[in-house]
Amino acid sequence: MTDGRRDEQALLSALPDGVLLVRDGRVVFGNPAVARLLGATLSQLHSRLNPTALVDLVERAADGPSEEVFQRGSPPRWIQASAVPLAQPESGVMVVLRDVTDRRRVEAIRRDLVADASHELKTPVASIQAAAETLIRAIDDDPAAARRFAHQVHATSVRLSHLVGDLLDLSRVESEPPELRLVSVAGLVAKEADRVADRAEVGGIDLVVQVDEVDIKASRKDVRLAVRNLLENALAYTSEGGTITVSTRADEGMAVISVSDTGIGIPGRDRSRIFERFYRVDDARNRETGGTGLGLAIVRHVADQHGGTVEVESELGLGSTFRILLPLAPS
Repeated sequence: MTDGRRDEQALLSALPDGVLLVRDGRVVFGNPAVARLLGATLSQLHSRLNPTALVDLVERAADGPSEEVFQRGSPPRWIQASAVPLAQPESGVMVVLRDVTDRRRVEAIRRDLVADASHELKTPVASIQAAAETLIRAIDDDPAAARRFAHQVHATSVRLSHLVGDLLDLSRVESEPPELRLVSVAGLVAKEADRVADRAEVGGIDLVVQVDEVDIKASRKDVRLAVRNLLENALAYTSEGGTITVSTRADEGMAVISVSDTGIGIPGRDRSRIFERFYRVDDARNRETGGTGLGLAIVRHVADQHGGTVEVESELGLGSTFRILLPLAPS
């Protein structure tokens, strides 16, 4: 084998995309990525080209370049196949295979987010429109009713503003990689707890802060956002006389940020779904407190983006504990 031929083989072997040369319905060449993408060895493909979608694609390529997307393997992966006839008909058809599973997943997430957001935005927008129309009619004839509807417009617009803000935050943490800096977790958590301390006092809730000094490499903005959402969640679901405890500690190479409350707790049937976008355990109470159903989804994505996890323990009627686990900064 010449040096040039060895270089070509090395390049084709290093490609993440699969490359096939098909002649007279048989595979005469395939690089190693093909076996991974199609779930079949090259020797199996030499004897019989499959799946059927790939066979059909090669046949259509006789009339010009063609493309097909199909599922393969278990768990199923989406494979994009592009077939191009070579210059000389007897040379065959070149097929390039690419795994587009992640791209399809992101596209599906975006479609779902648009659909969910449209549904969630429809209610407050309709409420504002109806209240504004009534306000216009009542402003001269019934000042008391006008005042009541003005308050309704204001309250709904505030909720709408929170929803839009959370949508923007979720979109950002889902799509942008975090800018990592050295972050003092204790200081960050203490500041967020201090931010809600007055609200907790007014609500008759005891706020306890117990922080150990631990450092992580993270986006300060994103971690602060996650902690803020956990605290807002605890405040929304804890009644007067209850307690919220916020703590930080190091445990087996991870920084653990914990927010516990003595609130209403989470039913077992809901626990696996609480991190879904717009999922609400108590829809009426969530809307009453201005919740958008996006806070815990944001928390989960922040943890994922930083190589961490989120844990939850809860008992109905007794309260909940949420823990964000993030890798400690190298010492």
